[in-house]
Amino acid sequence: MASPVHRLDARAKTLVTLAFIVIVVSFPLYEVSALTPFLLFPIVLLSVGRIPMLYILKKILIAAPFALVIGIFNPFLDREPVASIGSFTVSGGWLSFVSIMLRFLLTVGAALTLIACTGMNNLGASLAQFGVPRVFVVQLLFLYRYLFVISDEGGKMFRSVELRSEKGRPLPLRVYGSLIGTLLNRSMNRAERVYRAMVARGFEGEIRVLLPSALRWSDGVFVLGWLTFFSVARTWNLAEAVGLVLTRFLPGIPQ
Repeated sequence: MASPVHRLDARAKTLVTLAFIVIVVSFPLYEVSALTPFLLFPIVLLSVGRIPMLYILKKILIAAPFALVIGIFNPFLDREPVASIGSFTVSGGWLSFVSIMLRFLLTVGAALTLIACTGMNNLGASLAQFGVPRVFVVQLLFLYRYLFVISDEGGKMFRSVELRSEKGRPLPLRVYGSLIGTLLNRSMNRAERVYRAMVARGFEGEIRVLLPSALRWSDGVFVLGWLTFFSVARTWNLAEAVGLVLTRFLPGIPQ
């Protein structure tokens, strides 16, 4: 795909995404409205990069239970009122829960968008150029490349056990333990075969990129523009400012 976002240097996109994640995480616990302008970053990248938003949302939903477990008990642990909407009182626990889920949506969405519009090989090369240890980069690339192979192997094993078991009857726990052990053994054997094949073909512990990229003026504009927006959105609550402007200058909107 040859969209303007895909043509940007991987280092520029990686730098901006890392800054985005750090700034989003730095907001106070109860902050919600000030986080909403940051939705603009992943939405713009998805739109310009012509990446299906539904595809990214499906990936986010897979990891959503982890964030849900982290924040689901906040409304029960923190019941101190912090705001009110009409006659409804909002506790600090609900605000922190919404804030956690919004941060999760922003950070995971930005990371997935980065991968979708950059590619793992180019992303790994950019991390290496930023000084990330080569061992970490290679392990990250191998994990991404072969995680799908392992998951496919696990799915085949699970379906095989289901076909050989009584229909409608849940599998005992000892069967799951055996399946996990067998999957681990197969994964280690396959990893050994893959490593020997790569060494035979000249692998020396480094992932090489065939077409190294070069920084251009468009990359500088991309980095400078988004970092400026992030700084402004972190300093001032843009959502609140827009709300004040609308209520003051547009007729028909109650103040």
